[in-house]
Order: sequence, then structure tokens, then C-alpha cells
Amino acid sequence: MEQKVNKTMNVSIQESQTIMELSQIIQQYDSEIILKKNVNGSLYEANLKSLLGLINLQLHDGDEVIVECIGEDAEDALKEVEAFLKP
Repeated sequence: MEQKVNKTMNVSIQESQTIMELSQIIQQYDSEIILKKNVNGSLYEANLKSLLGLINLQLHDGDEVIVECIGEDAEDALKEVEAFLKP
């Protein structure tokens, strides 16, 4: 059965962490993983499996984001993303 989970979190990433690492980590999940970020009153969304989408979000330490996962392994995918963004 397909699940949908989401969580709002503040990003806490180190300079040594790269978007490429996150993209590679989440490729193992079947779920769709969407990252939403409010920029100057506009909500931007990016599929975390899309490197171009991630780059366009320009994720920074301290940003508040919503991570939404949809699929059979959504809870596991959300835990993995949270572990990366909030080590």
C-alpha cells in the first residue's frame, strides 16, 4: 500500500556534504521524494532524485524545508533524508 509522509525540518548540513551524495543515497528508494522550500514567499519544489532540481533549490544550512515522500518505502526514505539533512 502506498504511503504519504512529510516532515518539516531545519537543514543542518556541513560544507563537506554535497547534493550529489544525497542524490546517490536516495536512489535506492522507490518512493517519490519531494523537497519544498519557501523562498521570499514563493514555495519551490524539487524532486530529490533530480540533480538539476536539487541544484536549483540552492539548499543552505539553516533553511527550513518540507520533505514529502510518497510510495511503499516512504517512511524509510524520509528517515534517510532526515539523517542526511540533520546529522
